[in-house]
Amino acid sequence: MSPQSPLFGRRRTLAGAAAAALGLALVPAAGAAAGAATRHPFGPYGSPRHRRNERTLYVDSQGRGDHPTVQAAVGATPDAPEQGWTLVIAAGTYRETVLVPQAKTGLTFLGATRDARDVVIVFDNAAGTPKPGGGTYGTSGSATTTVQADGFTAAHVTFANDWLRADHPEITATQAVAVKVMGDRSAFEACHFLGHQDTLYADTPNLAAFSRQYYRRCHIEGDVDFVFGRATAVFDRCELRALTRDVSFLPYGFVFAPSTAAANPYGYLATRCRVTGEAPDGSYGLARPWRPSSDPTAVPMLTVRETWLGPVIDTTAPYVNMSSGYPWQEARFGEYRDSGPGAAIPVPENRPQLTPEQAAGRTIRTHLGDWRPPV
Repeated sequence: MSPQSPLFGRRRTLAGAAAAALGLALVPAAGAAAGAATRHPFGPYGSPRHRRNERTLYVDSQGRGDHPTVQAAVGATPDAPEQGWTLVIAAGTYRETVLVPQAKTGLTFLGATRDARDVVIVFDNAAGTPKPGGGTYGTSGSATTTVQADGFTAAHVTFANDWLRADHPEITATQAVAVKVMGDRSAFEACHFLGHQDTLYADTPNLAAFSRQYYRRCHIEGDVDFVFGRATAVFDRCELRALTRDVSFLPYGFVFAPSTAAANPYGYLATRCRVTGEAPDGSYGLARPWRPSSDPTAVPMLTVRETWLGPVIDTTAPYVNMSSGYPWQEARFGEYRDSGPGAAIPVPENRPQLTPEQAAGRTIRTHLGDWRPPV
């Protein structure tokens, strides 16, 4: 999968078409919010002196918590705990890579200010970035945060990758993942996912695993295939923002690139979402099917229902082939009761619409099964 938006809230600016070289800037919180964070860095969630319970750890880059980095706090939690642990993360920019290993089940990241713009985990590796020991990181290795454990939850946290093509013209493998999620029963509430190419890698640990993931009221942005992978992932009332690019070709990129395993009955579901962007009208495709080399039998699945599609979506050709040998028509793509200028249907054969009977089988409940997310 291959990578601006104007000022986004208090914390960041992601380079636009007229200023692509500026990149992603993360700036401290200001004003009353910064003052409150200084006096009460962990908000309503206690502190090391007034701990909520023995399974809560406090992270603060200024040294007022149990640990100064997120990774140190993750490492301090026990493996396979009987009950999940919570990391309360104070406002700040945590420039680090984070791994939540498979054994750290039931872990929660909680942004202390209840505003994802205040708590930012960010790094700047790309797939083609040289590794210290030789070779390059590859797409998966470029992730700022990698979640392998089941039962992971995050609320009010920003996951970002601020690597920029313009700063590294010598690198051609430009995938730069903000977060890769592989665990089953992974839930994200009011989180932000920021990057350019391959921002959110919603995946599974292997072909036989049908990991379920739930993203509620999240903000996800990027340009090429910025939501991709083979997980069973639900995006509920999220904003998916397509960034502009200083390029001369169309489409600029694609919102989704699912790679659902053929045996998995459920892939990606976007319901009651908004697809927005400051890029020119019709400059983005909605999706293209990804058949990775590790799974040439994949039958990608995406349902977009009751979602507002902005003018950035190409209504004539919203779906495009990723490889010539696998046409998008063979994927499991479908739409239902979408609205907005990007939902127009000038070429009906290019916009597969679900019947009410088909739509009844593609819901949050069918995708998540017996799991009720804890958000």
